[in-house]
Amino acid sequence: MQKINVVIALLLSILLTGGCKKVLDLPEEREYLSENINYGSQILEPIIGRTNLMGTFNSDDSSLPLTFEIVNARYGDGRPVTDLFQVRPTYVWIDAYDGYEQSLEAIEAKRRLEDRPLFEVRESGQFILWASSTNELIEPRPTDSSNLVQDIRFFDLKVSNTGGTVYLRDFQLIPWRERPYYPFTDTNPYTGEPAPDPTDPANPDKQDYIRPRLDNVIGANSNRPLQSNDNIKDVVVYIRPFEGGNGHNLRLKFMRPDGTFMNPDEFNETKWDQLVHGFNLVKTASYVQYDVAYPIPLVNIATRYTNENGGSASIDIEYSRRGFSGGLTYASFGLDFNIYRAGDWEIVFHFRNELPKFEDE
Repeated sequence: MQKINVVIALLLSILLTGGCKKVLDLPEEREYLSENINYGSQILEPIIGRTNLMGTFNSDDSSLPLTFEIVNARYGDGRPVTDLFQVRPTYVWIDAYDGYEQSLEAIEAKRRLEDRPLFEVRESGQFILWASSTNELIEPRPTDSSNLVQDIRFFDLKVSNTGGTVYLRDFQLIPWRERPYYPFTDTNPYTGEPAPDPTDPANPDKQDYIRPRLDNVIGANSNRPLQSNDNIKDVVVYIRPFEGGNGHNLRLKFMRPDGTFMNPDEFNETKWDQLVHGFNLVKTASYVQYDVAYPIPLVNIATRYTNENGGSASIDIEYSRRGFSGGLTYASFGLDFNIYRAGDWEIVFHFRNELPKFEDE
């Protein structure tokens, strides 16, 4: 009887210490991989030249982590796709940007260039097209807005863990051509040419423009509030490259109807040193200039230089004058904007029909 008790005790000890699998020859536990994993959409439409995060992955309670691999990349007519996987240096953050950096050097210390494929899938299942992509490296969708199957890039996604492998087939990648800045209302997204005037689209001599916001900006001649909309374009904006900078300049300029430029000092309430996250402020009789890091804004977080959601930089140009009662009346105009391509850029506010009223009443 004592021997039997000893044997039972040994068996219990083996079971309690996790040896039951060996004793009973049970199969190894395997991770779970659902056959119903999916994405919200399998059509990806990134904009070339900026960092695009795409894809909402549903694991359907599959065991994590999962491994993702893009396979069988091809055009709709069967030709292999290779351009998406060209390796180029792209900026990757190694420390958190917060908008309080005091120099370009402080910003650059928080990121570094790494060689990455232009398009890849992340460990989370999100797809990313990096900002290092260009129209020259990846051909965008056709300029005639056609959507022929032979122009579409297809690929499959291999998803696996120790529980097995699932293939999600026939993702589509249909990239838009570069839009180096935002707003982009002045440009046709298919061709990159000037966008037609929305009120007269068949007229080749008219085009659409970027419109600023205007608050109490009174015309010097008409004595009415200036407007910028589909029908009246008293003030428009140009975002454009300029020559002669140092490769990371941003200029703000204010154009008169005759094409000459106003002195920024006219806008006497503007806090130029707090307007953008830039450095080495230079103010001349015709522009205000900063040294900046691109893209603008650098990341999608709210800072004192962005709009509320952090998606765009935000500038407001402000000025005041005396009203009839002798008190100050304030006016402002501004723009929420992005610039995605590094270089020397200027933002020009063009008063097309008349100047703002600066004189006291």
